[in-house]
Amino acid sequence: MTLLDGKSLSNKIKEEVRVEVEQLKQEKGVTPGLAVVLVGDDAASATYVNSKHKACEKAGIYSEVHKKDSSTTQEELLKLIEKMNNDPKLDGILVQLPVPEHIDTTTVLEAINPLKDVDGFHPYNVGRMVSNLDAFLPATPFGVMRMFQEYNIDLIGKNVCIIGSSDIVGKPMASLLINAKATVEVCNSKTKDLKAHTLRADIVIVAAGRVNLVTADMINEGAIIIDVGINRLDNGKLVGDVDFEGCKDKCSFITPVPGGVGPMTIAMLLKNTVKAAKLREKRK
Repeated sequence: MTLLDGKSLSNKIKEEVRVEVEQLKQEKGVTPGLAVVLVGDDAASATYVNSKHKACEKAGIYSEVHKKDSSTTQEELLKLIEKMNNDPKLDGILVQLPVPEHIDTTTVLEAINPLKDVDGFHPYNVGRMVSNLDAFLPATPFGVMRMFQEYNIDLIGKNVCIIGSSDIVGKPMASLLINAKATVEVCNSKTKDLKAHTLRADIVIVAAGRVNLVTADMINEGAIIIDVGINRLDNGKLVGDVDFEGCKDKCSFITPVPGGVGPMTIAMLLKNTVKAAKLREKRK
């Protein structure tokens, strides 16, 4: 069994980003800029936003964090997005999800300039991704694809079972794998006989948010397991959606939680921000 070490790989990517940023500054006089908007007081979201801000600073990326009260109206948020769309210092705009219930997520995401949509959630980028055209890719699936590349995992012709069909992970993950010539099944909470699907798979990707959803009897010998889930137990321990201890000796590759897919998300967000800065310079 080989552990897919997202922490060390993310550090490698962040160093790549730092070098790219330094080159942009020296050769083009361009400093990539990222703005993150946090609406409300969700503790997990606040921690994540803070991590993004620190990662930007270490990479030399200009960073803004806009913290808004949960009473912020949709109109106020849209005005802020419009201002950031027109700000030449900013190459990337990210609204941390989820937003409060009185704000329509789709309206907010569609308001972001697609050329600054470093989260890859705007329909423009989603459509280009599905069509296998150049686009900003959602950071978590993008990170998983980079892991496959780093560990020389060949996807062509592989049977892949994705558990979870969210717009953030499951759906874009399926599109990227289809583009890579894999054979993909997407399951969800309503899927009947989930085990029958996972046992057909060479690769199982789990992003459902349920502890021990995938157990050793549900996977083939030598399977590759990508655990995107993050769950906090009553004792405070972080675990994924896979029974790691039960499955690890049966797998050829497996991601730990924490330290697997999680660290890759911020690293790929930084990559997208630098890409946006390069595109801005190219448009000039």
